Amino acid sequence: MKIARVRMDDHETYAVAEPENDRLIPAAGDPFAGLRPGGESVRLSEARLLAPVLPSKIVAVGLNYQDHADEQNAQLPDEPRLFIKPATAVIGPGEAIVYPEMSERVDYEAELAVVISRRARNVPPEEAQRHILGYTCGNDVTARDLQKKDRQWTRAKSFDTFAPLGPWIETDLDPSSCPVEARLNGEAKQSSNTGKMIFSVPFLVSFISRVMTLLPGDVILTGTPAGIGPMNRGDTIEITVGGIGTLKNRVV
Repeated sequence: MKIARVRMDDHETYAVAEPENDRLIPAAGDPFAGLRPGGESVRLSEARLLAPVLPSKIVAVGLNYQDHADEQNAQLPDEPRLFIKPATAVIGPGEAIVYPEMSERVDYEAELAVVISRRARNVPPEEAQRHILGYTCGNDVTARDLQKKDRQWTRAKSFDTFAPLGPWIETDLDPSSCPVEARLNGEAKQSSNTGKMIFSVPFLVSFISRVMTLLPGDVILTGTPAGIGPMNRGDTIEITVGGIGTLKNRVV
């Protein structure tokens, strides 16, 4: 099931997306307490897709692909390298990524995003799936020059609009082998597969839950493969994860 969060008829609601049929089926309730699809379907173009979830926090993982560590000339971590992106950085499909004045290089980073379904604390890896609602596409937008300048990542990762998510949450997906791609102005820049991740999704959910409590709607960004690069004002960036769809945003 593809769960979308949409604006239609001047109100926000959840819906079940059927992109193959170009339809949205409105739904009552929410994905965490219970979603009840019903009512007359509409075309995708008749509603505005929003960020599919509003997390309390985004927990991101750095250097989770060998090839990305190589291009950064970084040693692979023995444990997941975690950082936080604030909820205020979240935007949805079609919204603009704003290039901050204090940065001279802003990069895209294509990632598989995990959406948590229920409170998770000290979760064993074998029980991680019980705490996952589904998956969406994420772009860990980064002010690369500020990341290098600060030597820690908070400022570089936290600007408003630096966490695009979407277009919807796919609940039926095997995260162990999904193509992950980025296209800048139509040109392929990143192309890999989640099977090349160093730390798997179940391991990450377990590890993070032993550090901090994950709440319903929280998002884990699982790392990016090689091929990161800069975006300029006016560029269009598309993040595609196989089995989910494509997240498209423009830089302004």
